[in-house]
Amino acid sequence: MTQNVAVFGLGSMGFGSAMSLVRAGHQTYGFDVNADAVSRFTDAGGKAASVGDIAADLDAAVLVVLNAAQTEEVLFGANGVVDGLKAGAVVMACATVPPDFARDMEARCAERGVHYLDAPISGGSVKAGQGQLSVMASGTPQAFAAAKQVLDATSETVFELGDTAGAGSAMKAVNQLLAGVHIATMAEALTFGMTQGVSPDKFVEVISKCAGTSWMLENRAPHIVAGDYTPHSSVDIWPKDLGIVLDIAKSARFSAPITAAALQQFLAASGSGLGREDDAAVAKVYARNAGLTLPRED
Repeated sequence: MTQNVAVFGLGSMGFGSAMSLVRAGHQTYGFDVNADAVSRFTDAGGKAASVGDIAADLDAAVLVVLNAAQTEEVLFGANGVVDGLKAGAVVMACATVPPDFARDMEARCAERGVHYLDAPISGGSVKAGQGQLSVMASGTPQAFAAAKQVLDATSETVFELGDTAGAGSAMKAVNQLLAGVHIATMAEALTFGMTQGVSPDKFVEVISKCAGTSWMLENRAPHIVAGDYTPHSSVDIWPKDLGIVLDIAKSARFSAPITAAALQQFLAASGSGLGREDDAAVAKVYARNAGLTLPRED
């Protein structure tokens, strides 16, 4: 059985998820503030429409936008989709947001008879395009049931973390703490190695087979070796996501000094004009400060 699904946000992750839905046979509509992104999606077999024209027919609205503000705007803004959705439809919200925000969105959707699945995603643009994301999800059993076909089409692993929103976003904050720190630490280690005569390509060859490796190291360090900073996940993602982690930590009276140090490196990269580059470009901050030249940067 196929469904009518709208995907809001056609960036690297959203586009991949939307195409996975198209391949699964779902009637999939794409929305993005960038008209070129919508054109790319329709050229690849997706559909475009106005929210008002299709909202009542939707079974699911999938939000792969940047942050809480964009999530709320899509759901409840001037042209918000929730008011047009039929009772029993589901919102699957995938952005990294504070847990309290997710709980608020769930309550507001419930007032209109709409299910809300707090469903942050992980895996990157490649896995999004393959329909193999990991989803850290929480929501009512009814929300999970309503989102099942979308989850089947877009994900490889679904972690069911609780029967109310918030738990998924809490787990995503834990993941983003580690992911952001790992990227910054990879950049620090790679450039430190350069000061000792270890080339970036040799760094990747050796460390990826040793105990110091990480998924982020193996995924991002090759971008530095290639000198290719085409954004799969941009630098500017991390001031937001690590900022959320630190806000939650502050509320919990929890000290997170390593997260704070990583955040400063991403802020420095963004302030240097690197915000829209791949997040591996945080290595350029270390290289600049140490007087090093990264591959293809001369």
